[in-house]
Amino acid sequence: QVQLVESGGGLVQAGGSLRLSCAASGRTFARMGWFRLAPGKDREFVSAITWLTGSTYYADSVKGRFTISRDNAKNAVYLQLNILQPEDTAVYYCAAATSWYSDYDTAGRYDYWGQGTQVTVSS
Repeated sequence: QVQLVESGGGLVQAGGSLRLSCAASGRTFARMGWFRLAPGKDREFVSAITWLTGSTYYADSVKGRFTISRDNAKNAVYLQLNILQPEDTAVYYCAAATSWYSDYDTAGRYDYWGQGTQVTVSS
C-alpha cells in the first residue's frame, strides 16, 4: 500500500524557517513534489524534483527561498522553507507521480497525495 506521510509543519514568525519531510512507502516514484492550499485560494504548485535526475523545479513565488531535496535511501523528499512570509501560510501537501510529464506543476499529474501539514507564518 502506497503512503505519503508528511511532517514538519508549524507556526513560525516572518523571516523564519521550517523543514517539511515526506516519507514515501510502498513504491518508488518518477517525481515528487509539494503543493499548498491557502484559505480562499486555489491549490498552488510549490516545488518538485525528478527522482532519477535530481532536477528541481520551483514556483516563482518561492524561488530563492525554498529548497527541495531527496534521500534515495529513505525514499523521502524534503522542503526547506526559508525567509517565510505570511503569504506562505497554507496547508502543504506532498505529492508523488509514477510517470514523467513535462507539466510538473499540474496537480493532475500526481497519483498519490499526503494528508497535508499546516504551515502558519505570523507577521
